[in-house]
Parts: sequence; structure tokens; C-alpha cells
Amino acid sequence: MGYLPPELQPTDLLASALRRAATRSELWDRLPVEGLESLRGWFAREVGRGAVFTPNDVIIYPGGQAAIASTFRALVPPGRPVLVETPTYTGAISAARAAGLELIPVPMDEHGAQPGLLADAFRRTGARVFYSQPTFSNPSGAVMPATRRAAILAAVEEARAFVIEDDWARDFDLANAAPEPLAATDRDGHVIYIRSLAKSAAPALRVAAVMARGAALARLKAMRGCDDFFVSGPLQAAALSAVTAPAWRRHLQKARAALVERRDTLVSALKSELGDRIAFRVPQGGMHLWIRLPDHISDTGLAAEMARRGVVVGPGRAWFPADPDGSFLRLTFAGTTATLVEGAKRLGGAIRKES
Repeated sequence: MGYLPPELQPTDLLASALRRAATRSELWDRLPVEGLESLRGWFAREVGRGAVFTPNDVIIYPGGQAAIASTFRALVPPGRPVLVETPTYTGAISAARAAGLELIPVPMDEHGAQPGLLADAFRRTGARVFYSQPTFSNPSGAVMPATRRAAILAAVEEARAFVIEDDWARDFDLANAAPEPLAATDRDGHVIYIRSLAKSAAPALRVAAVMARGAALARLKAMRGCDDFFVSGPLQAAALSAVTAPAWRRHLQKARAALVERRDTLVSALKSELGDRIAFRVPQGGMHLWIRLPDHISDTGLAAEMARRGVVVGPGRAWFPADPDGSFLRLTFAGTTATLVEGAKRLGGAIRKES
């Protein structure tokens, strides 16, 4: 369902960190809206290899979804357009709609959003914000190569706009080949960078960061004060303790190894069950497999049939801000290998029945 399953979550590490944090009386008092400076410093150091952001450029949020929603509200007035990749994260689509924004889709290919089409969309709509997942896009798994990242950033700069970079899966680089974030090469404050810990740790670790500079940062700080003041002090301190412990790196290594094994298990099972009836690219990161169905098969109808068979899949149209260009499913491969094999078997039976 988009998070690590319980057996891959570092629950012992998190529990120990939270117990220690809970005894610190100063953490129960009111904190700065921006969050603990030490945690902000850790997030800032995680962006690329250069000094892109300082702790003063970072704001802590209660999870990635809250970060996306607040950033949209801070940067885009109601009724105005926001550019989004298609397909894109369902949470971003719902957050933009809840803020009263007009969603303008920018088509993707296997390398992510297309720079020429992005530039055209900026000129045609007058939009000033583009939401993007350039690394292991959810749901497609696409990764922008470095040359395209430069072209995307150039299009944003030409439009005097902002790009919201949602780097949700950097900790799940399964081939050790992810390019540096867009933010790492942005020198003029065009990139607003979002990083969350809930995906790489556990769903209840509702700690994320938004990093920005200049006018964007000022607007984000003002909006943050209108939301819920600050994230729980003990939770922030526990998050920092966990991610700076030696056990954190061991956890990520274990999780990545498990995801590689589980991805390969699902890919093999689907090929065995369905052959060339479906099409997909094997993702190099994240935890999702994006499959294209035969055009005559309804994604929503198939998802409903799979639910009756005890299998949860995501119908593809939910990831499109406008009409989809085909029939798709998103499958999450974080589950156990036995579950994935059985799920592929049931999915194969349902698709063969429709063929």
C-alpha cells in the first residue's frame, strides 16, 4: 500500500529513540514553527554533495502529504493552474484539488516529464508552479537522467517559476544509480525540495521537510504558522536520533535488499503468469510496478474483481489528473515473496479470463 511492511520497519530503533526523547522535558514545550534546528540541519545535509540548503532554509512538517498540501497552498492561489506530471502521485492530485487549483497535465515518457512540453505548458497557461517526482516517479518509476534534469530546470527558470521536487523514494535507490536531486544544481531558488521519513521508516513517523530559499521560503513559513504551529518535539527528536544512529544505515541496506528480491519475485511471477499480455518496465527504485493492461480491460473493473479475490491493486486512472491514455494498474512489491507470488497468480487468472 505504499509503505514498508511491518517486518521491514525499524521499529526497535524507533521505539528506543522515542523513549529517550520522551524524557527530555524541553521537547514538550512550544517549539519554533520551523522545527528543531538539529533536525533541519540533518535534512539540509542530505541534499546532494554541495551546500545547497542551510538549516535556516528548512521547515519540518507532519509528513510528506502535509508538506505537499501546505506548499501548494503557499505558492498557488485558488483557481490558478499548477502543472503536474501525468501520471503522478494521487496525494498531490487530491491536495491540489482540495486547494481549488487547476491541474494541468504534462505528459511523461520513460525518462519523466518532457522539457519541451513543460515549457509549452508554462507559456500557454501562465502557471508558475510545477510538481514533479524526477526520481522513481510514483507510480511509473521513471527516473530523469541528468541531462533532462538540466533542461527541466532551464524551462522552469525561463518561466520564472518554481518546481516542487518530491523526492519520496531516494532512500529506495535499488541500483545505486539515482542522479542528484534537481535541488542540488539549483542556484537561484527555483526548487522547493520535499523529503519525508515515513516511507523509509514507518507510516507513523510523520516527519518530513520542505527546503526552499528566498520568496518561496517566506511564503512557506507564513503558511506553516497557519497550520498546526509545529511538529511534536519528542517525535522530531526521535526521528533525528533514529536517522543519525549506525542502525539506520543497516536498516536501509536491509530494506533495499528485501525490495530488490521482492521486486524480482513479482516480475518473474507476472512474466510466468501473463507473458506479453501486459507491459511494464522494471523499476530501479521505489516499491511500485506500473503495468499497462490490454486496452479492452477496465482498470477499475479489474481492481474490483481483484478485491473480491483478496488482492489489493491500484487502478491506474487515479494517478492521472485528466483522462488516462490507457488502462494501467499500480502494484506494490513491498509484501512478502509468498504473497506476491500468490497475488500474481490470482491477477493472472483474472486477466486471462478477460483476454
